[in-house]
Amino acid sequence: MFNKEVSSILDLIKAFPDEQSCIDHLELLRWNGNVVSPFDPTSKVYNCKGNRYKCKNTGKYFNVKTNTLFDNTKMDLQKWFLAIWLVTSHKKGISSLQLGRDLDITQKSAWFMLQRIRNCFGISNDDQLDNEVEADETFVGGKDKNRHVNKKIKNGGSEKTPVVGMVERGGNVKAKAIPNTTYQTLSKELILNVKSGAKLYTDEYVSYKGMGRVYDHKVVKHSSHQYVNGRVHTNTIEGFWSILKRGIFGIYHFTSKKHLQLYVDEFVFRYNTRKGSENTRFNLLLANTERRLTYKELIND
Repeated sequence: MFNKEVSSILDLIKAFPDEQSCIDHLELLRWNGNVVSPFDPTSKVYNCKGNRYKCKNTGKYFNVKTNTLFDNTKMDLQKWFLAIWLVTSHKKGISSLQLGRDLDITQKSAWFMLQRIRNCFGISNDDQLDNEVEADETFVGGKDKNRHVNKKIKNGGSEKTPVVGMVERGGNVKAKAIPNTTYQTLSKELILNVKSGAKLYTDEYVSYKGMGRVYDHKVVKHSSHQYVNGRVHTNTIEGFWSILKRGIFGIYHFTSKKHLQLYVDEFVFRYNTRKGSENTRFNLLLANTERRLTYKELIND
């Protein structure tokens, strides 16, 4: 079982000294003593040698790594555990160059590991935000001469990629890379993620007009140098954008439009688990590894 007092990489290595200890921990998190076939959840399962199991209904063999982040990997699980610990415990993430040096692997292998890990950060959360919610959009990458003038490009025609974010005060944040910042796009994301009737705070951007039909919508007029009006402000979501951009520009330097959502999910995960310990984030990620991403899927357009 994972040592709850683990607080460093050295402690992690002591807790998981070999492949079997890693497998045992994954089985505990994934199945908790009740092994379920990834091919047919209703099937009876036979225990075989070498940490393998057999699905009775399909006749297929599997192990705890099947159909997960670790499926078909040639890397030791201890290195995977170390990579996950580093990614989830570093406040701004870790670059593939640094991870490669830390694990003594190539930068290419480290980048593939990181992308597979990021693919598991997008933990499904269907709960809508409620109470007081701030919404805003930002732009990542490119230049567009450092923006504003009411968010210059509105239809994705620049190097920058728009990202919309919503945060419930004292609660979670949701963020998504979007094709443009039109009313249709922003209203769709808000309705999907924010409970009807909630108090919604935004800036005066034209695409938020009409939100008063669904929410108790209040506006701060940034163009008039108004940033706080009582409880009405967007400082919380703008603080998240600051964390996101410092991480991307300071650690990763560049993200393509294709992979941007993976990086956004990484920072959303960190923000939403900010009150937990490194142990909690580590185990939460390990419990959400049933998302396999192949190299071919990753590099293909």
